[in-house]
Amino acid sequence: MNILSVASEVYPLVKTGGLADVVGALPAALVPHGIRTRTLVPGYPAVLQKLKKKKKVAGFDNLFGHPASVLGAELDGLDLLVLDQPALYARDGGPYLDATGRDYPDNFRRFAALSLAAAEIAGDNVIPSWKPDIVHVHDWQTALTPVYMHFGAARDTPTVMTVHNIAFQGQFGASVFPELGLPPEAFSMQFIEYYGDVGFLKGGLQTATAITTVSPSYAQEILTPEFGMGLDGLLASRVTDLTGIVNGIDADTWDPQTDPHIVRHFGNGTLKQRAANRKALEERFALEKGKGPIFCVVSRLTWQKGMDLLAEVVDDIVALGGKLVILGSGDAALEGTLLAAASRHRGHIGMVTGYDEALSHLMQAGSDAIIIPSRFEPCGLTQLYGLRYGCVPIVARTGGLADTIIDANEAALSAKVATGFQFTPITAGGLRLAIRRAFRAYSEPKVWARLQNQGMKSDVSWAKSAERYASLYSGLLAKG
Repeated sequence: MNILSVASEVYPLVKTGGLADVVGALPAALVPHGIRTRTLVPGYPAVLQKLKKKKKVAGFDNLFGHPASVLGAELDGLDLLVLDQPALYARDGGPYLDATGRDYPDNFRRFAALSLAAAEIAGDNVIPSWKPDIVHVHDWQTALTPVYMHFGAARDTPTVMTVHNIAFQGQFGASVFPELGLPPEAFSMQFIEYYGDVGFLKGGLQTATAITTVSPSYAQEILTPEFGMGLDGLLASRVTDLTGIVNGIDADTWDPQTDPHIVRHFGNGTLKQRAANRKALEERFALEKGKGPIFCVVSRLTWQKGMDLLAEVVDDIVALGGKLVILGSGDAALEGTLLAAASRHRGHIGMVTGYDEALSHLMQAGSDAIIIPSRFEPCGLTQLYGLRYGCVPIVARTGGLADTIIDANEAALSAKVATGFQFTPITAGGLRLAIRRAFRAYSEPKVWARLQNQGMKSDVSWAKSAERYASLYSGLLAKG
């Protein structure tokens, strides 16, 4: 079976969040099921620079006013197709934002072009001797693909639309519609018209053969007004086509027994080796040495991620004898508040703004617990990394966080199945109580070690989820 996966980012080429990790890891997990995936991504400068060997496999004379090439390449086991169109992707900023942090004004065109290219590849004879059996698209940036396919030559090819975060919908003014090259009837409620605007994600949800989200709980949550972000009614009408499949992680990249980014390797039976990573973490963040737990946060600093709740409890963490290390960037006000806390508690709170892949690995390997207080979280990957590295997750009870962490209540502790701490309501008070529970557990070394060991035994790989995707794909083909 051949799958064309279409995404705006893929690890290790370009990454702004968990989407890239998912798109980069799933293809390898599907190989044992006889599924070959080719991943189409934009030709950002960072992508083209990292691919040393690439060859042209297809081309477009006029794709949104400019010529474009499709380049074939391989990297780290990924079979890649790169849409090389300098007029749209040769930018100095990131994938979505310019150097000043603002959206590119032509983002609608940049990602419509990616979607149209995917739809054309799904048709006949664009890439010689290759045609996908199914097209799998990710988030709003590629959501026009099934729309273009509906009105094009690949209308009968099944499509899967995965929603990684429904808060990001790709909504643009109606004035962009004439540029999209779609027939007039596409600007209607049945396709991409959304309250008078053009809705990329809305169009994908309307036209895709199947819809998936990245956890079973999130699949249920987005059917409600609270979490559906205006699309809950549409999703309710397609509930029989909606599936929640929890994400996995790349167990080779995130393996504490082989990780090149950490100071000392360790495993389930050698937890004492984590001490060397803790020491390196203390040095990296200029923390005072002490016996209390080290909590970490690796996150975008936004309201959705609950970072304002974190800001309300940092003083409690220090007062209780703990330390906190933070890696992230986002809302300027939240950055300022957390930096002020780090200044106020020198030696007890450390913070690095931005993102550092190697540092994120060390933080998981050297911290005792990771705090994830998201108000909503489709799946989340950092809690899975935490489980893998014996860094006990403290999570809000929502979405994929609720699906992947077993709360350390009395029953779960007695049964020896607990892997972390959940909290609700998702407030500063709820988080504060969860942190106090973590302190109590940490004060009992055997209890804490059991939490770590149980977490490290959790299957957080893509194996089970890839099996579910393989079953979904097969079902779509069986329907004809």
